[in-house]
Amino acid sequence: MNGLELSERFYAECGKTMLEEQFPDLLPHLAVGLFGSGSECAGFDDELSRDHDFEPGFMLLLPGEDVVDRQTAFRLERAYAKLPKEFLGFRRSQVAPVGGARHGVIRTAEFFSEKVGAPDGILTVSQWLTVPEQALFEATNGRLFFDGSGEVTRIRAGLARYPEDVRKKKLAGNLLLMAQAGQYNYTRCLRHGETGAAQLAAGEFVRALMRAAFLLNGAYMPYYKWSFRAMRALPKLSLLAETAEYLLTTDNEPEIAETKYDMIEDAAADVIEELQEQGLTKAICGDLEKHAYSVNDAIADGGIRNLHILAAV
Repeated sequence: MNGLELSERFYAECGKTMLEEQFPDLLPHLAVGLFGSGSECAGFDDELSRDHDFEPGFMLLLPGEDVVDRQTAFRLERAYAKLPKEFLGFRRSQVAPVGGARHGVIRTAEFFSEKVGAPDGILTVSQWLTVPEQALFEATNGRLFFDGSGEVTRIRAGLARYPEDVRKKKLAGNLLLMAQAGQYNYTRCLRHGETGAAQLAAGEFVRALMRAAFLLNGAYMPYYKWSFRAMRALPKLSLLAETAEYLLTTDNEPEIAETKYDMIEDAAADVIEELQEQGLTKAICGDLEKHAYSVNDAIADGGIRNLHILAAV
C-alpha cells in the first residue's frame, strides 16, 4: 500500500465520520486530500520512503478566516489530532495545532501562496514563466478525496497545465540549450581536451532534454530525484530516460564519447519528430537551434515571444 492509498483509507475509515458528526456545517467549505511535497503525494514512495514523514494522514484545506474563523480551525485540528494514533500498522506523528507541515488543517490560500505565489492560483504571465516546475507539480499532484465548495478543484485545474504560449517559450529555451550543449559543445569540449567540461555539457543536454520531454507531454517535471522515475512513465518520449541516464553515468573515453554523441543526435531526432507531430515547428532539419527559434516564432503573445529565448528556463 502506498501513501496515497493509506491516506485515502485513513480519511474514509476515520476522518470522514469525524467530520460528518462533529463539523457538518463546515463540510460545504472544506476540502480533504493529499498533495504537495513528499514522494507519497506523487505515488513515488516505497519501503525506503517510510524512514521519514510517512504516516496515516491527510490535509484539511480551509478558506480564509472570513469564512472559517480561527477558533473553528483550532477545534478541527484538535479533532484531527484525536483520530487513531495507529492505522493499518502505521503510527501517526504529532501535528502542531492549526497546520502540520503536510497534514492537518491548512488554509487553502496559504498552501497555494507557498507553492506558486498566488493564494487563488491565478498566475500572472511573469509567474507562469518563473515559478519552478516542481512547485507546479506539487500544487497539482496527489488526490482530492472531498471538496465541498469545489474551490480547491478549480484552483488545481487552473494550474494543471502551462498556458500554450508559456509552454512554447519554455520549450524553445530548452531546445536551444539542447542544441548548444549537446549538438555543439559536447564534442568541442572533448577536442579541447576538457573532459570535465564535456561532461557538464552532457549534463546540460540531459536537463534540457528531460524538461523538453515533460513539456511535450504537457506535464510538469518533479523534484530532480524523482525526475527519471516520472519520465519513464510519460506517454511520449519515455525511452529517452535511458539515453539521459547513460549520458550522465558514463565516461568520455573516445569510443564511449562517439556513442554518446550518436545518442545525443538520436535523442534530438526523436524530439524533433514529436515537435513536428504536434505542429510546433516549421523547421525541416536536424538542428535543434533552428527548431527552437521556430517554436519561439509561433508564440501568439508578442510580449512573451519577444522576451529572450532563454527567459523561461
